[in-house]
Amino acid sequence: MTGLVVAMDGPSGSGKSSASRGVARALGLRYLDTGAQYRAMTWWMLKQGVDLTDPEAVAARCGEAEIVSGTDPDAPSIHVGGTDVSGPIREDEVTGVVSAVAAVPEVRARLVALQREIIGAGGIVVEGRDIGTVVAPAAPVKIFLTASPEARALRRSAELAGTTAEAQVAALARRDTLDSTRKTDPLSMAAGAVELDTTALNLEEVIAEVLRLVKERT
Repeated sequence: MTGLVVAMDGPSGSGKSSASRGVARALGLRYLDTGAQYRAMTWWMLKQGVDLTDPEAVAARCGEAEIVSGTDPDAPSIHVGGTDVSGPIREDEVTGVVSAVAAVPEVRARLVALQREIIGAGGIVVEGRDIGTVVAPAAPVKIFLTASPEARALRRSAELAGTTAEAQVAALARRDTLDSTRKTDPLSMAAGAVELDTTALNLEEVIAEVLRLVKERT
């Protein structure tokens, strides 16, 4: 398993994070949340007062942010310039604008390079939206997680205080549109990936199915 790369893609609320961490833990692999890196970049831009509606301004500053990702599935971390931003990057201020930052080609190029550096020789489960298509297209195991809009909204509302499933349906639809229609590295299922609908599955069942696919493909 030391050289294995498991690519886990899918939209928000599909269960990527919990499943990816569970799979990494079960296999004794590292874990990387690439979405956290885009959120960290967005948080840094906000703190720097960068106009996020101006792609050129975002592109000009994206090389300055020092982003460090921890890869322990039991305690994943994300730091920017030495500051732990695990909490702040999940707040509404970042969530509402991260898609705009993630759509900037220079941001994607910077973070894809960082992600490939972390992946290195393998031994890792990587979750995101373009892992199987762009970051690690040669990964032997590529999974695309999906779920119904209602199931995804319920999961997101359970994770976020002060929000409802009804509000999350609209928010997720907007995020899906932005992620799947951006010009650079849009959200899509990679060639050779297995689509796994998690709507009717609990976390343990999702992890078990991914582990079965890993065994089958390795």
